[in-house]
Amino acid sequence: MKKSDTPVSGPEKAKILIAIRKAKTSLGKIEAMVEEERDCFPVIQQVLAAIGLLKSANLLMLDRHIARELKGVAKADTLRAELVRIVKTAQSK
Repeated sequence: MKKSDTPVSGPEKAKILIAIRKAKTSLGKIEAMVEEERDCFPVIQQVLAAIGLLKSANLLMLDRHIARELKGVAKADTLRAELVRIVKTAQSK
């Protein structure tokens, strides 16, 4: 893979890495909470937080990928926005 073909770079890469690192930290907390047999509700909250962070990272990568693939296509911005909206809707289910 050439450097120009990488999925993310620049500010998007930083945002994605932050979200992934936060999710990783959340997963460690979740594991410890389950091992300690903590009450379910706080564990559920941590699971949802990790899921949200991973969804956010996924959407950032998807947006970048769509933008790269649609480069030069007529009405690319409209199509890109619609594709991202569809994915967001699917992820919320």
